[in-house]
Amino acid sequence: MPICPKGHTSTAADYCDDCGAPIGGAAAPAATPVPEPAAPAGGGPQTCPQCGTARTGRFCEVDGYDFVAADLGGGPSTVDPADEATGTPGPDGPEPESAGPDPDDAGSDPDPGTGSDEAAATPAAGTGWQVAVTADHEYHKRVLSMGGPDADAMVFPQFFPERRFRLTGGQVLIGRHSRSRGIDPQIDLSGPPEDPGVSHSHALLVAGEDGWSVVDLDSANGTYLNDGADPIEANVPVPLHDGDRVHVGAWTTLTVAAS
Repeated sequence: MPICPKGHTSTAADYCDDCGAPIGGAAAPAATPVPEPAAPAGGGPQTCPQCGTARTGRFCEVDGYDFVAADLGGGPSTVDPADEATGTPGPDGPEPESAGPDPDDAGSDPDPGTGSDEAAATPAAGTGWQVAVTADHEYHKRVLSMGGPDADAMVFPQFFPERRFRLTGGQVLIGRHSRSRGIDPQIDLSGPPEDPGVSHSHALLVAGEDGWSVVDLDSANGTYLNDGADPIEANVPVPLHDGDRVHVGAWTTLTVAAS
């Protein structure tokens, strides 16, 4: 099987099923390894809480349980098998609110949250949060200016209907569906059109007492917040405020709003 620059075995030959890194192109910079959790008190190997299989990597080889996502808090999201075949988010995930763009919002640029003292206090997670997914031309231009190895292939889509999701549960996975890996994100960015820079398990939205945080899951291309020039640190929760923009991939922006 093909092996990506990060060392993951992949069934796909173009992009890695695990992290989304391109296969066969320029090698991605070495990523900070995800620390293994401490062994159980008895000294034995860590096992999958769903089937009892001993852990050999990030995902359980039997049922696809994500040990890393569970360690970040909130526990793994459960996907209804009936929903897996259609890609429809399960009952514990966000619910799409509209399939097309709002004409009144065309060309608008959401007010970026800064997290400064002037911003309103972060609403609690239970007060109702939404995420709007859009194709962001300004962010796309920033990605092209970085001059990555795949920049020429990252063409901005001519049509991308805005999608809205309501955040529920303890955590929400952002990424692209992979049947071979058993990855079924609640916010599935598989497209069409598909953003080639989004990893299958790219980032996680985690609920807390004071609101939601975003965690980059050591993705191939990183996760950016608002106008930040550098990606956020992998595997470290970053609190979100009303109006913050989370950038992933080549041109995808997720704008969070508390209601």
